[in-house]
Amino acid sequence: MPSKTLQIPTADGQSDAFAAFPDGGGRHPGVLMYADGFGIRPVLREMALELAGHGYYVLVPNFFYRHGATPVIELPDFIGSEERPAVFAQLMPLIQGHTAEQTVRDADAYLQFLTSQPEVAAGPVAVTGYCIGGLLAVRTAAAHPHEVAAVAAFHARVDADGPALFSQLAAPVHFGHAASDLKPEALDELNQSLDAAGVDYTSEIYPDTAHGYTMADTDAFDPAARQLHWDRLLPLLDRTLPRS
Repeated sequence: MPSKTLQIPTADGQSDAFAAFPDGGGRHPGVLMYADGFGIRPVLREMALELAGHGYYVLVPNFFYRHGATPVIELPDFIGSEERPAVFAQLMPLIQGHTAEQTVRDADAYLQFLTSQPEVAAGPVAVTGYCIGGLLAVRTAAAHPHEVAAVAAFHARVDADGPALFSQLAAPVHFGHAASDLKPEALDELNQSLDAAGVDYTSEIYPDTAHGYTMADTDAFDPAARQLHWDRLLPLLDRTLPRS
């Protein structure tokens, strides 16, 4: 599966990025994939390659580029309970300092870059993300209702900006929540907000999961839940993105 490292010009500098796309030439629907807070690393590259294997051009930007190129912070090969305090001590200031305004400015650049690639088919794209990347995906879709055909977020605080953000969504949505992040009563409240905003959505708690369940390099990883995430994401992309 072809892949490459790219530089995306933005209003605030250069964002490095990873891209994966199918063999054999041609043009393919575009997907903007936002990493979790740990950023671009082998597990994210593997997930982008897996998604590309289903016929998509997948662009994974380093949204912390203002603090440096990938890797923005050094990570252990496996992020377990012993490693988390030291990692989060470095990571949380970056997460807390990443504003909605920065997200929207970057999204403009990321979508323009993605849709200009010669391997990407004309038409709308999809946006997906994990952890903080899920919130960035929702912000991107809300800011670009005519360019984003689908949005998905996994183990993410998608309501961190408040329910008003949902009213700006025009694309179909899937939210896959971790059981450790959201209780059933909170899910009901979130889904009521989505209903009130008129969003076309599915929103569910993945059973017995911890925050980060898709990420194989953490102790939260759940293989069955990651497969469920593909089982939800791939049909959403298939029904919303045009094929050339």
